[in-house]
Amino acid sequence: MQFIDLAAQQNRIRDRIDSRIATVLDHGVYIMGPEVVEFEEALADFSGAKNVVTCANGTDALLLALMAWGVQSGDAVFVPSFTFAATAEVVPCMGAVPVFVDIDPRTFNMASDSLRHAIAHVLEIGLRPAAVIPVDLFGLPADYDLITEIACAHEMPILADTAQGFGGIYKGSPSGTLGDVASTSFFPAKPLGCYGDGGALFTGDDDLAEHLRSLRVHGKGSDKYDNVRIGQNSRLDTLQAAILLEKLAIFTDELDARQRVADRYTSALSNRVTTPFVPDGLRSAWAQYTLKSETTADRSLIMAGLKEQGIPTGIYYPKPLHQQTAYGGFPIDPEGLPVTEDLAQRVFSLPMHPYLSEADQDRIIDVLNSLLPE
Repeated sequence: MQFIDLAAQQNRIRDRIDSRIATVLDHGVYIMGPEVVEFEEALADFSGAKNVVTCANGTDALLLALMAWGVQSGDAVFVPSFTFAATAEVVPCMGAVPVFVDIDPRTFNMASDSLRHAIAHVLEIGLRPAAVIPVDLFGLPADYDLITEIACAHEMPILADTAQGFGGIYKGSPSGTLGDVASTSFFPAKPLGCYGDGGALFTGDDDLAEHLRSLRVHGKGSDKYDNVRIGQNSRLDTLQAAILLEKLAIFTDELDARQRVADRYTSALSNRVTTPFVPDGLRSAWAQYTLKSETTADRSLIMAGLKEQGIPTGIYYPKPLHQQTAYGGFPIDPEGLPVTEDLAQRVFSLPMHPYLSEADQDRIIDVLNSLLPE
């Protein structure tokens, strides 16, 4: 059994992918070829975003947004500690300070009260609140209404990190339209993934989009030998764009399939264990299906029992960023991050992908139920 079954998806569209790759090999435009433009237009149609700018990976997508905003030394950027390192690591790259915020115990996303406390703290220590990066963790959009209210009060832009959440919906708004800029990743294991690295940014601001297009090609002006700003090399490969075009064509169907798997899990498990919470009006992209055990010891026993039966699991994330060596010296909410620290000891994720058969789902459910404490 696969935790994420990329081979099953490939089998479904292999002929179309082969055809797309052959087309690229025939025209030979491997960098910024026509498929890149076609994919950006298709992403805009899918997401409803006015502008889409692809780039080399999801981490670069975050970094490019901060570069475009001019984030610099003396600035504070607010991020959850319960996320992958990429969300935070781009901040020191700009000379700025990541400030770690706690999460909501039900959604696992940025907690608005903790964000308020963290902002007050950085003002006291002489930093400028410069940006907020909420994360659509495990596929569920963050609480953008409250975060926007807080960010606007401090004149901060919002960078929506939807690396796991592309395809999610927040109160009628698709993930690519949330925040001032949204970023995503096309890492192979993501809901919409390529066969290498890739990323994209989404924005309704035409001028900002042009700025991002310049930054991704060494800060180019009228051409690549006219450098009007300091940029970097962060272009989506034409071959990856070609592959993503075929994956995007089946993405809606796959999102529906993920939802069906999540619904079956929740229906069968919610009376025995804490299953994911999805607020009214929101839809998750279900990058992960994550449960909460009662204790760390329970988690260890459950995961070991599942492994014995050939059922893979994962822990996202076993160690919060603020407790890691690279990030331990940065500020946190002065009231602490108790929810983050607690959940890191109790969460674990089940296999989740669009091609998980009902027979495999039933097996996972049956084995898990046999392992859960009474």
